[in-house]
Amino acid sequence: MAPRIDHYDWSGGREMLLRFGPDTGPAVVAALPLFEEANRTRTFVVALLRALAARGIAGLLPDVPGQNESVTPLTGLTLPRMAAALAVVAPDRRTYALGIRSGALLDHATPHRGRWHFSPQTGEALLRDLHRTWRAAGNTGDRDGMLRSDMVEVAGNHLPSTLLSSLPAAPCVADRVVRLASDPAKADRRIDAAPLWHRAEPGTDPVLVQQLADDIAEWVTACEA
Repeated sequence: MAPRIDHYDWSGGREMLLRFGPDTGPAVVAALPLFEEANRTRTFVVALLRALAARGIAGLLPDVPGQNESVTPLTGLTLPRMAAALAVVAPDRRTYALGIRSGALLDHATPHRGRWHFSPQTGEALLRDLHRTWRAAGNTGDRDGMLRSDMVEVAGNHLPSTLLSSLPAAPCVADRVVRLASDPAKADRRIDAAPLWHRAEPGTDPVLVQQLADDIAEWVTACEA
């Protein structure tokens, strides 16, 4: 089933939105990881939302302001402002959050009926990864030194210090958490698979897609009962 291209309007402008599955009933709102990991996981998340649509569960994949195809500049954005934008994606439907990695930081402003996270990454962990990548590019200085710059380039992304500084305080709370078997953090379920966000090129994992689609569909159905 091909996704349908739509849009949503928020206080900062208009962003693209992909719709999957039925136009009525509950909808899963997916949030890709932030920054570089979004490019590596988008194909996988689209496949996951297609699989959910085949199970009768609607899916929405909004562009986050400043990410993907968004024309909104990152300058002036913070994580709370990004999260607030997603809160207006589907005000007329019963929604459930689907957060992938740092995408799990973007659902706290929306009154979802439930939150399902796959390998969620805290804002503190994301900031550590960004600092590590920044240092690997030849920059010197600790994290505080990186944050003192008005704008920081990390893996081709020009990130304002206001955005980076907002990461550690971001809440990351879910009703159900699924992680990879190699991840020791707390989880409701573990699945043996490779981390797609570490691949050099974008891709997907058909077996993992079906496993996660089954898990999400069963969870949404239980929440709706």
